[in-house]
Amino acid sequence: MTTVLPLGDAAADLATAGGKGASLAELTAAGLPVPGGFLVTTEAYRVFVAGFQEEILRAVSGDPGRIPSLFAAHEVPGEIAGEITRAYEALGDDVPVAVRSSATAEDLPGMSFAGQQDTYLDIRGPALLDAVKRCWASLWNPRAIAYREQNGVPHAGVALAVVVQELVDADAAGIMFTADPVTGARDEIVINASWGLGEAVVGGQVTPDTVVVSGGEVTAARIGDKRVMTVRTGDGTRERPVPGDLREAPVLDRGQALELAELGARIQDLYGVPVDVEWARRDGAFAIVQARPITGIKPPFEEWNDSLKGEYLWTAGNLGEAIPDVMTPITWSFVRTFIEEAMSASALPGFDLVGNIGGRFYMNLSVVHSVAGALGMKNRLSAVEQVFGKLPPGLEVPLVRASRWEIIKRVLPMAVRLRRRVRENMKTMRAFLADSPRRCEELRGRIAETATGAELAGLWEREIRAQLVISSRMLEAAGRQGGATLVWTRDRLRRMVGEADAEAMLTGVNADGELASMGPVLGLARLARGEISRDEFARRYGHRGPHEFEVSIPRPGEDPAWIDSQLAGLSDLREDTEALLERRREAREAAWARFARRYPRKVRRTRARVARWNAVVRDRESARSENTRAFWVLRAFAVRAGELTGAGDDVFHLYLPELLALLRGDRDVLDRVPSRRATYERYAALPPYPALIVGHFDPVRWAADPDRRADVYDARGAAVPVSETVTGFPGAPGVVEGVARVISGPEEGGRLKSGEILVTTLTNVGWTPMFPRAAAVVTDMGAPLSHASIVARELGIPAVVGTGNATMRLRDGDRVRVDGERGTVELLG
Repeated sequence: MTTVLPLGDAAADLATAGGKGASLAELTAAGLPVPGGFLVTTEAYRVFVAGFQEEILRAVSGDPGRIPSLFAAHEVPGEIAGEITRAYEALGDDVPVAVRSSATAEDLPGMSFAGQQDTYLDIRGPALLDAVKRCWASLWNPRAIAYREQNGVPHAGVALAVVVQELVDADAAGIMFTADPVTGARDEIVINASWGLGEAVVGGQVTPDTVVVSGGEVTAARIGDKRVMTVRTGDGTRERPVPGDLREAPVLDRGQALELAELGARIQDLYGVPVDVEWARRDGAFAIVQARPITGIKPPFEEWNDSLKGEYLWTAGNLGEAIPDVMTPITWSFVRTFIEEAMSASALPGFDLVGNIGGRFYMNLSVVHSVAGALGMKNRLSAVEQVFGKLPPGLEVPLVRASRWEIIKRVLPMAVRLRRRVRENMKTMRAFLADSPRRCEELRGRIAETATGAELAGLWEREIRAQLVISSRMLEAAGRQGGATLVWTRDRLRRMVGEADAEAMLTGVNADGELASMGPVLGLARLARGEISRDEFARRYGHRGPHEFEVSIPRPGEDPAWIDSQLAGLSDLREDTEALLERRREAREAAWARFARRYPRKVRRTRARVARWNAVVRDRESARSENTRAFWVLRAFAVRAGELTGAGDDVFHLYLPELLALLRGDRDVLDRVPSRRATYERYAALPPYPALIVGHFDPVRWAADPDRRADVYDARGAAVPVSETVTGFPGAPGVVEGVARVISGPEEGGRLKSGEILVTTLTNVGWTPMFPRAAAVVTDMGAPLSHASIVARELGIPAVVGTGNATMRLRDGDRVRVDGERGTVELLG
């Protein structure tokens, strides 16, 4: 029977010496400055309680208050008492010691049990055996019992060792964390320090000094108000007031902080994980009293923030509306490929045309304005507004730091390549649009049939990536065909006949072949009438939804509950979709009749121009739809990768090269997942960021600001006035009065009742199934050429888009008047 071990004995493992004892033995063996002492093993405890263990267990479930008296009624067996006494006497003559509990379920990576059992300080001579016995009894105090039950640790299997250590008569002490316990940052060591023994710090009786060490330097230091200190007295320890000249004096100087941090780094290397360390200092020498893995530490956050690249104006308009979510890393990888192919202009050397700010997609308008200025096309920036939305009055656009000649030299070759590329891709667009649904369904089937990671990686390289690339290139070609047709046709008609008739004349895109953005709305109506099956709806429209780019979120075609909720929303419509389209057809014919009476010689040419407008819109929306269908293939690829590797949804937190490496057997990439997941969850918990951002932007600080603005953030401090009125683009004409329903996301769509006015930050095609319920639509973000605006126009639903401040100015239940022709929203009460 081994009842006592030297503190650094190799036999002092978890089962023999408990968590604290095993840790101190490891530290001692590694040569770290641990005060001398010895261990009373768990075997000694088991011998002591052998005669009344069953009584202890009965008392736990019946009357825990009896347990201390059970321990007090028994004496430590003579042989064990003798070994403890001899080990104590070997430390020296009447040496003061600290007697600390060390349970077998303690100081573990997942559970620390810190503070659950008891510690006794400044124990001498004959009092030692009683202190050991009281430590043993503390295994059964109410705190320890409750903690074990919360963590599922069986009572019957636990035992307690006791650490007996020379007490360091410290002039200063504290706790050191080798990773920031709040942020999880692994590159920072955080040291708490106060005067006297460490109990005042551990027990929270003082506000200690805090010193942060990073990269071998003290990077931050805060002096605490150290009012009390724990000191030794003749009969134990007491709390005493800190002398006035020490209360606000730093406990550690720079050299001592760095020395202590170096000890912390050595201990972390020994454990292989971040640790918290109790330390003491006497006459300038440090001692390590205890060390344990930090439990509950957050993984370190990454920073996803391209706003730090310079002073630019970023917008979430247009593509930011189509990609409204915080993106997982794998989605950002796919989106980057999509952008490189669908917006080849984004590859301009030296210019960052797109960016990731806090996980959200933004475009750099500083580049757009700089190029327009260099090419003498500032007067054409109104076309940019039609796509990205208006800038608030007074907002000065920072330009990129490049000369006019540098910009021209970079832009012109790109423009020539782009024209050639669009021309070539247009030749195959019709064949692509016709074949894409079949091809994507076939690819999803083949992905499901892959049997190994290597096989799936090969399929990505041979065929899946090609589908993403070609669908993205076709979207680019569709959007750029016809030059400025989309912008100038609409503007010319507005000047000739006014807003209402111009919008009416431009509708009917759906009449010449189903407009892809209308597909989900019309498909749901046909499904409700029994004209198509649920399987057919899922096959044709199941790739479209409010989160169609984010591959970690199931598509509507995978989620029967989504289809059910959308069908339920059709039950209280004032008019069904077909009736809305018929009413819009009548308005269109009447508008053309008025045009013919006013401009009889221009009818033929204008009809041709509008037909061209409709064709461009239809091609663009069809290409966009097939591109999002390719993203359904990408989701199938990522989900199957998680299945084949056993990584599950961890794969969403890898970038594409890492995911391919995982498929080929490199599991080390999964080590990056905890920090990525923590970063994603941190950003996803924040409200949507401002539509316009200038300069360096911190999403977390912005979200914490009670006066934050949702329309614009300008790091330059420029005060862009907050508009007192809600005005925006005329999205679709018409005047409606009704109750505003402010909705933060499509998942809240059930709150929108028939005839209410939908007010939200943005809409995309995934929102359009709720449009027939809305009397009008009002958005913070948007422009006349966004596909949601086009759907509202086709259905004849008044819309005001790109207001910038609708959700700031309007509240749920307000009564408002929406004028979709003038682009105004009036608060009535």
